[in-house]
Amino acid sequence: MAIAVTTFGTYKGKRVDQFRLVSDTGVTVDLIGYGVVVRDWRVPVAGGERSVVLGYEQFDAYPEHSPHFGSLAGRVANRIKGASFEHDGKTYKLPANAGDLQLHGGEEGLGRQVWDGQTDEANNAVRFTHFSPDGAMGYPGNVNFSATYMLKGNRLRLELTATTDRATPISLVQHQYFNLGTTDHVLDHTIQVNSSAYTELGSDLAPTGAILPSANTKYDLRKPRTMRDGSGNPVEYDIGMALDTGRNFSDPIATVISPDQDLTLKLWSDRPGVQVYNGVWTESAVPGLGGKSYQKHSGFCLEDQAFADAVHNPHFPNVIYSPDRSYSHWCEFEIA
Repeated sequence: MAIAVTTFGTYKGKRVDQFRLVSDTGVTVDLIGYGVVVRDWRVPVAGGERSVVLGYEQFDAYPEHSPHFGSLAGRVANRIKGASFEHDGKTYKLPANAGDLQLHGGEEGLGRQVWDGQTDEANNAVRFTHFSPDGAMGYPGNVNFSATYMLKGNRLRLELTATTDRATPISLVQHQYFNLGTTDHVLDHTIQVNSSAYTELGSDLAPTGAILPSANTKYDLRKPRTMRDGSGNPVEYDIGMALDTGRNFSDPIATVISPDQDLTLKLWSDRPGVQVYNGVWTESAVPGLGGKSYQKHSGFCLEDQAFADAVHNPHFPNVIYSPDRSYSHWCEFEIA
């Protein structure tokens, strides 16, 4: 089936295209060039189809109101303490956008850039590319990024690459907000994550550097549970989970089931960690897809990524890339 390409809007004088992927199982995924956003994702269910992500019907809502709905965040995902880092004896100051931290690459990070998109009908895929110049959001190095989304059956695969002409930190993440059910919150979804440890957070929500066992904490998601405590109250999640080393990449790192059990999401990834977030700050001032009102806990994210603030924690997996060490990263979702 041909990949439909339409104009979805304009941003800073650049046209924002939308690309529609449709699979042979009836899944439809709409992607836009702004931030490589997965704008909508519809999956067949009994009696029709169900939209399973949070997003907007109109482009103008994205720059004004979106909390990274469906976007690709970077150059460095998650939080960087003090909005600065040192490399080779030089300090790089980054524009702060979350208190004194930089979050998801800053206000003009990759999720707020218009990428070029090229269709690949043979693979039912779209390849997005973006050139980020030396000094963008404070980061060194000219970097060429690519992001390819491929839809086969009920699986959506994302492949990311980056090459740079000088040493620089790179850590990208897909930032889909999912709601597999039919209610306005995700608290009754059942979640399971193959992780036995988490990165402890300080009061500023940046990692302290400690990697702690999750046993006997709310972060122990090895056995399926809902996002409520024993009294039925919401449990808030915004935590980096360390995935077990030596794991088999053919095993999913996370599984989530809708409250009506009609849909199951599975995620595979080659990253060392995953941020589990259940929409603690999801309130949107404008309606979302289908006119929905997005409030607290309206969606959940499974952000497969390197550990947050790795630039300040040398014992975390290395996020510095160079001309002889290019960046690559893949993840794959199945919703059926």
